[in-house]
Amino acid sequence: MTDSFTLARLGAPGEEVPVVRVGDRVLDARGVAADYDGAFFAGDGIARLGAALDTLPEFDGDTARVGAPIARPGKIVCIGLNYRDHAEETGAALPAEPVIFMKDPYTLVGPNDDVLIPRNSTKTDWEVELGVVIGRTARYLDSPQDALAHVAGYAVSHDVSEREFQLERGGQWDKGKSCETFNPFGPDLVPAARVDDPQRLGLRLWVNGELRQDGSTGNMLFSVAHVIWYLSQFMVLQPGDVINTGTPAGVALGLPGTPYLRAGDTVELEIDGLGRAGQRMVQA
Repeated sequence: MTDSFTLARLGAPGEEVPVVRVGDRVLDARGVAADYDGAFFAGDGIARLGAALDTLPEFDGDTARVGAPIARPGKIVCIGLNYRDHAEETGAALPAEPVIFMKDPYTLVGPNDDVLIPRNSTKTDWEVELGVVIGRTARYLDSPQDALAHVAGYAVSHDVSEREFQLERGGQWDKGKSCETFNPFGPDLVPAARVDDPQRLGLRLWVNGELRQDGSTGNMLFSVAHVIWYLSQFMVLQPGDVINTGTPAGVALGLPGTPYLRAGDTVELEIDGLGRAGQRMVQA
């Protein structure tokens, strides 16, 4: 059987089952993985899945809902202003070093789940991002050249933001990033071995069918490898952790006169080779 496969989790919230997609087939991965969590990635789980594909049965459970392709991570680390065009559209100076902030891991939801517009929000914004899932513990890496060997895989990530909470009400950015449902993720986790170059991926986002973001990871100020190396100097990255690597231009914050998200709006987003997701906005 081909080793070209992706990881997904299907089922109701809190009841997701790990599966493997191989072409049009969906295989039950529970014979290899209790879940796609830190222990799975630390135990070389993706390689074990690949070796076991011929023995996995067809999945016959609930396929109506696609959950996030990984279990709740220990942490979600985000990189701000990591695309030149996005920094310029928001009037921010280009950072000399990566801008780091954290996002509550409880924000992680399925790729097609509803996103809740927070109470009292007037500036809920969209951001398509390349999501990176760590596969091996990374601490004090010697150089960026060592970094990509620590990646389990890549996924489409939506770093939803509330700009007033983030920028106008003082303190750290986290409170504008950590509202409930603010990180749809997936649909699948694509193993790192299937992504030839994470700096050659197109990423796009539509709001109510209108293209708002159309960029490339090649325009990152700090590459995926640099970001992982850099973060490892300040924190230990654990298997299953998520890094949101920044967003290109086209967010509402950088488009004066463009309305922010409201209940009833829809957002669709995609990254080359990683799949497509879509969410409906609902009032909290």
